[in-house]
Amino acid sequence: MKIAVIGADGQLGTDICQVLKQENHDISALTIDHIEVSNIQSVSTVLKEIKPQLVINTAAFHHVEKCEDDPQKAFAVNALGPRNISQVCNDLDAVLLQISTDYVFDGKKRAPYIETDKPMPLNVYANTKLSGEHFVEAIARKFYILRVSGIYGKSPCLGKGGLNFVELMIKLSKEREEVRVVDDEFLTPTPTLEVSRQIAKLISADAPYGIYHTTSEGSCSWYQFANEIFQITKPNIKFNKANPGEFAVKVNRPQYSVLENKALKDLGINILRHWKDGLHEYLASR
Repeated sequence: MKIAVIGADGQLGTDICQVLKQENHDISALTIDHIEVSNIQSVSTVLKEIKPQLVINTAAFHHVEKCEDDPQKAFAVNALGPRNISQVCNDLDAVLLQISTDYVFDGKKRAPYIETDKPMPLNVYANTKLSGEHFVEAIARKFYILRVSGIYGKSPCLGKGGLNFVELMIKLSKEREEVRVVDDEFLTPTPTLEVSRQIAKLISADAPYGIYHTTSEGSCSWYQFANEIFQITKPNIKFNKANPGEFAVKVNRPQYSVLENKALKDLGINILRHWKDGLHEYLASR
């Protein structure tokens, strides 16, 4: 299949390109130097020259604090970007696979969210990502929306200073005598490689169009995630839970953003493993 991957040099985009190339797909890897998703002319010119059968959009403005400071840019990239790509995909009769986020929920359910649960975003980033979902659903004739949670991968996280959570914990464990992490926010850490493998499975299965939660199995707090990292890497440090309110929070975030891959499981195509298995594989490959 001829596939265009937007955001191909990002943390998730890099692994998607690698996995799909191994599946013998014809990949056009597009970065910000090739395409500007907030500009309809750029999107139209680039994609109509490639003529892909599938467009995977991983491009996003996802630094939560910066989104709060610049909502206009966040909306342009996270909402108008998917709108523009949807319109061009329709012109090409192509499928759009849009990457979204667990942050569309407010976390008050305190049980894993399924695809049909009502979103309730808490901040600008989450609102603009949800707006992107709405544009895709309203415009694109053929689409997948994949919501992910706590992703991390080998490639630098371009929008967040280059370090994912795993690499940050390892870095801090080498620089400090003590590391402290919050224990009141829950998520499902998910390697980008796992997401990429699931995307390959979704494509090959010719799954029905719609929204799919795409995260590893299980859940944990950030503290439990860090504890598992240190159990494997065994640094010589003190490791403790942060006190409530110890770290200033500038932007509201959901305290519980665990997703359940119900739609994938209903189709019998969920291949995502437990988050600890993914972490072990990631650390073994460093």
